[in-house]
Amino acid sequence: MRGLIPDSFIDELLARVDIVDVIERRVPLKKAGREWTACCPFHDERTPSFYVSPAKQFFHCFGCGAHGSAIKFLMDYERLEFPDAVEELAQSVGLAVPREGGRDERPREDKTDLYALLDASASWYQEQLPKNAETQAYCRKRGLDAKTIADFRLGWAPAGYDGVIKALGNSPRRMELLTEAGMVSSGERGSKYDRFRERLMFPILDRRGRVIAFGGRIIQKSGEGSPALDSGAQDARKSDGPKYLNSPETPLFHKGRELFALWQVKQANANLRRIVVVEGYMDVIALHQAGLPIAVATLGTATTPEHTELLFRAAPDVVFCFDGDRAGRAAAWKALDAALPRLRDGRQAYFLFLPEGEDPDTLVRQEGKGGFEQRLKNATPLSDYFFDELARDVDIASLDGRARLAERARPLIARLPDGAFRDLMAQELERRSGASARLQSDPAAHRAVQRPVAAQRSLVRSAIGLLLAQPGMADQVEKPYRFLRLDRPGVGLLAELLDLARSRPGINPAMLVEHFAERPEYPALQKLMAAAVVGEPEAQRTEFMDALLRMDEQAVALRRETLHAKMRSGPLDDAEKAELRELLAARARPAAVPD
Repeated sequence: MRGLIPDSFIDELLARVDIVDVIERRVPLKKAGREWTACCPFHDERTPSFYVSPAKQFFHCFGCGAHGSAIKFLMDYERLEFPDAVEELAQSVGLAVPREGGRDERPREDKTDLYALLDASASWYQEQLPKNAETQAYCRKRGLDAKTIADFRLGWAPAGYDGVIKALGNSPRRMELLTEAGMVSSGERGSKYDRFRERLMFPILDRRGRVIAFGGRIIQKSGEGSPALDSGAQDARKSDGPKYLNSPETPLFHKGRELFALWQVKQANANLRRIVVVEGYMDVIALHQAGLPIAVATLGTATTPEHTELLFRAAPDVVFCFDGDRAGRAAAWKALDAALPRLRDGRQAYFLFLPEGEDPDTLVRQEGKGGFEQRLKNATPLSDYFFDELARDVDIASLDGRARLAERARPLIARLPDGAFRDLMAQELERRSGASARLQSDPAAHRAVQRPVAAQRSLVRSAIGLLLAQPGMADQVEKPYRFLRLDRPGVGLLAELLDLARSRPGINPAMLVEHFAERPEYPALQKLMAAAVVGEPEAQRTEFMDALLRMDEQAVALRRETLHAKMRSGPLDDAEKAELRELLAARARPAAVPD
């Protein structure tokens, strides 16, 4: 949502940035004539079908269909909302994002104060850690060095019910923010108290490195409840709370979409080939400190489809690391289920089950980096885990058992994206069960990826496509637009595009389309801009002006036919007779060809 960001600033921003530079910082590009090309970052492929046009300031993948401006690329690649993508681009060129009232859309609330408060909370917790001897002893016991503590901004939430409140809630507005951020809770009588107390604090960062939430770990039993608290707060201080406590869902934090330490992983790895998913904060931190900065963790929830998409965008190989007990295997199967639809060719998933009573933290300290890396190398490929787990309680030696395996596996294999891996999984099922996989396949997915040629399309669509290729042509079209007399879909949109291009001299194609980002026409305009427009600039101008002229001629012809049809069924009034005479005379005159 654009929210409070003015359109004029979006224009200025897209004029300042070069989409080639924006994408090349994230995806290696190669020059290909007037464009740049690469293997698409949004799907796995061996032959490049991802093109970046400096002239249009637009990217398009002819394989998966992804396309858009520099803003859209950041939204898709970094998984950012529109305002966040704008802010990141603006920061890269030294611009400050202004805000103003929206027109028809609901304004997007500015969350700057909320981010600032959470960052201040993290700093306050950090300041408390050196003041607590037990916490420092715990960190030493867990082998955490000063650099790791600083890198992860670990802190301490002290005992008491109002530490954060006293430090940061010094105004009604600040208390509102603390509540909105999930930093305070409410008792039965409405009193406020700190959500986190006597816990080692782990700040959770978003993909831009901003604090959005916290996880807190108990390291000792709490004391007696303060008599000043109501019963709700008293309950909150009891020692039988969860070992780990996370922030609640907030406007900034949705645990099913975030991964602990993903930001640190990306900072440590310019070219990440493998990422490991573990279960706990301390497991992540121990692996990073041991020289394996490739570990992340889900935040107290099972692996979600959003998690797996984030993981595979970060690295082509994902290793899910779980305890080998029943709970660990149940969690692993949920991760497999979430990963299946995202296992396009080139992506691989593995499963590492740890010995009973061990976790990555203890193992990496016992075996060192080399020992844990060897475990990662020996992790079970998804294909083996998939069939072994489905056959766990099945007698494969019997006909009935093999039939049961086939019935269990077919719907799951059908969820895989079409490609080599899906085909091989189907073949493996047939080998193990003797039954055909009988999977439904999309024949369109087998078509060779190629750049499409310009398709036959209506005059209106042709004119819009040509205008998107060269917005400057709008200056050559005089008002009033005669083609508006044509009653055809898209005529009004063409007029709006012309007005917009005329009002903003120098506007580039991406800027022009971005003005429609929150309107129903946006996807169609993006597709039109992505389509190949044949010809040199001068030839395109001639074709564009000719399309407008022919649209006007069609409008005149349709109006003549309408008046003739009415005349056959009854008399015309004087105005209609005069109009028909003018239309018949216009047909007899040679058409004027614009310069």
